[in-house]
Amino acid sequence: MKITNRKFREEKLLQAEARYQAIVNAIPDMVFCISRDGEYLDFKGEYTTKEIVGKKLWEILPANVALIKQEAIAKTLVTNTLQVCEYQLSTPWGVRDYQARLVKSGENEVLAIVRDITEPKKTEIALQSLAQKFSKAFRCSPDPITISTLKEGRYIEVNESFVQLSGYQPSEVLGRTAFELNMWVNPSDRTKLLQKLQAQGAIRNQEIKFRKKSGEIIIVQVAAEVIELDGIPCLLAVSHDITERKQTEELLRLSAQRDRLLTETLMRIRQSLNINEILQTTVNEVREFLQADRVFIALNDSRDLFKMIAESVNPQYPSVLNWKKKDETLLQELRTKLLTDRVRVVEDITQTKVSPHLAALYQQFQTKASLAVPIMLGKELFGVLIANSCAKPRCWQQIEIDLLQQISEQLAIAIQQAQLYQELEQLNNNLERQVEERTAQLQQKMQELQEINRVKNVFLHAVSHDLRTTVMGNLMVLKNLLKSGRQGRRLGGQESNLSSLPPPTSPIPIPRSIIERMIQGNDRQLRMIDSLLEIHSTEVEGIILNQEIIQFNTFIGEVIKNVEPMLRQNQAKLKTLVAEDLPLVTADSVKLHQFFVDLFTYVLQTNPPGLDLLLTAKVEADMILCTVQFHGIHMSKLECDRLFELYVHEPQARFSTGIGLKMYLSRQLIKAHGGEIGVNSNHKCGVSFWFTLPLAIK
Repeated sequence: MKITNRKFREEKLLQAEARYQAIVNAIPDMVFCISRDGEYLDFKGEYTTKEIVGKKLWEILPANVALIKQEAIAKTLVTNTLQVCEYQLSTPWGVRDYQARLVKSGENEVLAIVRDITEPKKTEIALQSLAQKFSKAFRCSPDPITISTLKEGRYIEVNESFVQLSGYQPSEVLGRTAFELNMWVNPSDRTKLLQKLQAQGAIRNQEIKFRKKSGEIIIVQVAAEVIELDGIPCLLAVSHDITERKQTEELLRLSAQRDRLLTETLMRIRQSLNINEILQTTVNEVREFLQADRVFIALNDSRDLFKMIAESVNPQYPSVLNWKKKDETLLQELRTKLLTDRVRVVEDITQTKVSPHLAALYQQFQTKASLAVPIMLGKELFGVLIANSCAKPRCWQQIEIDLLQQISEQLAIAIQQAQLYQELEQLNNNLERQVEERTAQLQQKMQELQEINRVKNVFLHAVSHDLRTTVMGNLMVLKNLLKSGRQGRRLGGQESNLSSLPPPTSPIPIPRSIIERMIQGNDRQLRMIDSLLEIHSTEVEGIILNQEIIQFNTFIGEVIKNVEPMLRQNQAKLKTLVAEDLPLVTADSVKLHQFFVDLFTYVLQTNPPGLDLLLTAKVEADMILCTVQFHGIHMSKLECDRLFELYVHEPQARFSTGIGLKMYLSRQLIKAHGGEIGVNSNHKCGVSFWFTLPLAIK
């Protein structure tokens, strides 16, 4: 039995040894059995037993590592507790990190399990670095960051930016929810946020309104994700305060809307003169812009004191259009406040000190806040533009005040424009009436003038016909008388002392010189009658030209031949400087020939005999310039200016009215050809007549 028991114990021992050996073999780490003095007693690992067993720690390991292990062995044997030490070794694969776990395995020996912890160490270092970076980012972020439980929303951690933004200290926030702190302006926002988070897994740029500790409402842009801390789902939220940006955007929107409203108001003022339509549209759009309960315009009327002329009001509040108050004290108070303050801003009537009359007026129309701007025409109060908030007190923004001021200025322009239009319309009506009266008068005068012209034409033709008949009869008698006298002298063979013989039946002898002067006078009268008839025909029918292409130098030669007898009679000499290669001109040769005859007639009759005349012609600027120059009687500037005008000459003038009429006709003829005519006179150069004719079109 002793043997049986021993055998049984041996088998059990062998089984246990085998079991422990299997466990040791299954361990992936290296296992060492080391004595108290640092000798390797046994080994399992990558190396062979011969390379390790029997050697000392200082033979295998670096001195610093051997010292660490020796101290750990001694502590393990003394305390009989697990000891852990870490160290680094240089290997063919680089520097590696190892962890040794030592336990007492005998009276003077320990069991050391050594594990390569290089990769876990790197991971741990990376995690520590990441945690450190996250901690720094969390603490130093300019944006508020919070960590709260996903289920209840209890704050676990907040950073300094959150403290500054919310106004809450960490001790006031940690462990509590945003609902408990009344931070959600709209509590349903958290439910929507969680639903979106569940559907999308993350939230980006979600705009939410929060209430600060001070009660101020802010708008934040939230980005959030779900994380786990110690196995608890948490919400990591990063917020960015966009309140100022949203306010700026709102101001820009209001500014754009204000500018649009002002532009449309200005366009209506320019396009419409219906003041009632302008005012009504203005109050409608101003109320929409301000989101006010009532906007109206009242005019300062001397009879009705204040007259409401346009209003836009929320139907649930009373209208002011039919309000008429004869309380002069109240109205004078309103006028004084408008003229003194220019802009009357009341944000809460309960906090504003006003007279009992004005307080009663506010109460009557349920006014909680008011903004009033006067409409000024110069320095006079013409009316007022008023916006009311009836539901609650209201803080009027500066952009809203500016809008009403600018609108009031445009309304003043519209009112002035309407007044001017009314005045203009009245003046226009008066003017139309005056024009009708003057038109009737002018029509009557025109009828009278037409009758006068008709009578004048009849008179001119009748008188000219009678005068012409009389003058021609006188000429015929005088010429026959002169002819008879000459025949009598030839028959008698001697000259009478009276130079003519009277007809046999005439008892009175007539000198020949008197008869000749009478003939000359009748000739002048006949020419003047012909000139008058020609001028009348010209003014009524115009000058009719039978134009043709003529060679100007050849034409001048023919003119000189025709005026040669006239020149000899007046003992005048004519010199010409006309080029043979002058270009062609387009003219009425018959009328132009008569023009030259009339011009030379004027020159010879208004100057003494013996003139030396110079006729020149040259081309200047697509025109032929022709001049007749001589040294004769000087002409004044007035005479030069009036020579070609139609007027009756004074009796003392050195040329007759008949000659003047011919010069007037000469200018009309040259102008009809498209040219100009004039005369220059000075003491040095003499007198120079000039005229131009256009060249023929090629």
